[in-house]
Order: sequence, then structure tokens, then C-alpha cells
Amino acid sequence: QVQLVESGGGLVQPGGSLRLSCAASGFIFRNYAMGWYRQAPGKGRELVAQITSSDNTNYADSVKGRFTISRDNNKNTVYLQMNNLKPEDTAVYYCNANWARTYNYWGQGTQVTVSS
Repeated sequence: QVQLVESGGGLVQPGGSLRLSCAASGFIFRNYAMGWYRQAPGKGRELVAQITSSDNTNYADSVKGRFTISRDNNKNTVYLQMNNLKPEDTAVYYCNANWARTYNYWGQGTQVTVSS
């Protein structure tokens, strides 16, 4: 049974930091590209950051220089370090696992709210 369990969301002031974690199980983690997506109220889901099985990364322009994605294949976990958070980063953040665009899994999401 595939599971992606996100944690680390919460309320933070502008300029603050959060670290999201996504613990994976039920598939061969090291073979999958892992990503973080987000969905703000009234908007579509967008890619925030992705890391391939070869540790190549790509980021949305809006988060470049502020967010860092990483993975630990020994712990089957992917992380998103978010620094200098802005109110426009407020959204539900979802973990995604993808293999060859054939197998695609989602977590349940974790809320991130950036507000003073």
C-alpha cells in the first residue's frame, strides 16, 4: 500500500522558515522522482520543486533562492526547506511521487500559512 505522509506545515510570520517532510512507503522510493506541489485557495495546483532519482532539481521561479528540496533514500523521505516565506506562499502543500509518468502518487497535503 502506497503512502505519502506530509508533516511540518503550520503558521509562520513573513520572513520565517518551515521544513516540510514527506515520509514514503509502499514503493521503491529511490527510483522515483519526488516533488512538492501547492494549491492556494481558488487556484490550481502548481509545481513548487522536484528532485529526480539522480538528485537533479528544479524549482518554480517564485521560490528559487528561497526553497530547497532534498531527499534521503535511506529514510524514504523528501524534504522541502522553505526560507524567507511570503504571504503568497500560503497554500496546501502536497507531496508527489512519480515514476516514468506512469505511476503517480499523492499525499494528503499539509497547510502552510504565512501571516503576521
